[in-house]
Amino acid sequence: MPNNARRPFSLTLRITVMIGVVTSIIFLAFGWLIERSLLQHFSEQDADELRVVSHAVQQALSSSDNTSDANLSQRLAKAVSGHHGVYFYVADANGNTLHDMPGPNLKTMAQSLTPITDIRSSTLQIWQEQQDHYRGALQRIHRGNTFFTVVVAATMNFHLHYLQAFQRSLWLTTLMACVIVILATWLAVHQGLAPLRQISQRIDDIGSEQLNVRLTTDDVPHELLSLTSAFNQMLTRLEDSFVRLANFSADIAHELRTPITNLSTQTQVALTRARSVDEYREILYSSLEEYERMAKMVADMLYLAQTDNKLLKPTVQTVDLHAEVLALFEYFEAWAEERGVGLTLTGDTPIVHGDRLMLRRALSNLLSNAIRHTHAGQKVSIILSTEADQAHITIANPGSEIPTTHLAKIFDRFYRVDPARQRNDDGAGLGLAIVKSIIDAHGGTVTVISQRNQTEFSIHLPQP
Repeated sequence: MPNNARRPFSLTLRITVMIGVVTSIIFLAFGWLIERSLLQHFSEQDADELRVVSHAVQQALSSSDNTSDANLSQRLAKAVSGHHGVYFYVADANGNTLHDMPGPNLKTMAQSLTPITDIRSSTLQIWQEQQDHYRGALQRIHRGNTFFTVVVAATMNFHLHYLQAFQRSLWLTTLMACVIVILATWLAVHQGLAPLRQISQRIDDIGSEQLNVRLTTDDVPHELLSLTSAFNQMLTRLEDSFVRLANFSADIAHELRTPITNLSTQTQVALTRARSVDEYREILYSSLEEYERMAKMVADMLYLAQTDNKLLKPTVQTVDLHAEVLALFEYFEAWAEERGVGLTLTGDTPIVHGDRLMLRRALSNLLSNAIRHTHAGQKVSIILSTEADQAHITIANPGSEIPTTHLAKIFDRFYRVDPARQRNDDGAGLGLAIVKSIIDAHGGTVTVISQRNQTEFSIHLPQP
């Protein structure tokens, strides 16, 4: 069935788009600020210019004794000499025009503008006549009992043309800068992710036959060091699992081959000639022992498979380890007496939470293993104690020391310290592996020490 889910965008595209968007916003905001700054600069420049013109007009009006002075218009015309693009209009209190410069219709604007007392960039008003734009203000200038209406204005055409050209250059430059930044970002991210692509290529080249290969960490950037280390650790676990699986398969074949060979041989011998009922019964009993041994082996392997796949969950209940050990002593008492081995129990009474049957099986495996390897006339000791919120169970038996090289593998499946031991006396080599899986499932640990002609298995379980 096809997968219609959209694949997420690549990291290169995501980072490029993100940085491109942020950079574009920064450039656009920067361009807007520059534009606003220029507008404010031109506005203040016009305000300064118009303030000078207004002051000159006021001086011209103040120096005139009456509005009919013949030289008033001439003095007003001279007031703005040297100022280009600036216009003004003067009227008396009755609305009679005293001076009106050629240019914008300031007489009409005098009827719509709001009078102001101080010319500043924030108090100037803007209007448009045909294709021209102006910035100006209206003032009432008092002289004695009368007043004059003065309208000053400055053309904005030059400023606007300059701003339009500046805007085109600014936005074109901003666009080019954004494109350059986006391309540079893509190139930088693409090159920055090159080590990740190299690691991916190395990982892709590793097959099931090359699990011993490890990624080198010498040329890996710091950001990818943890990823490389984690992958190497995963390879180590996979390699260990593959090796154990291969050994496990070989061990199963080896362990099953012997009973199957025995059954086949016994059957062939039984069929060579006619035999009595007792002889056939003896052959069948011998075959039954082999079947029972294979059935136990298969059951143990299934049990370990369940624990490996977390399918076997302990049933949590209160377990009195002292009572469990006493029950096991009673169960193994006849066998221990037959072998001439004593059983002793000392120490406190630890209480733990766990699965009673699973813990009993683990203790049973360790106790039976200790009895099996203890010589007649000696004792197997079990010591119970509590320390640092943990229950400790130590099962010690005197006997030959286990070489140090074997201690690290003693809990492996089908592992025997002495491969030459008879199968009837040593089982299939799954007992200690089951012990470890049970203790691990309870969040505890199991260790072994063998020295001074004594072997000690210690179980540490968390206490409630």
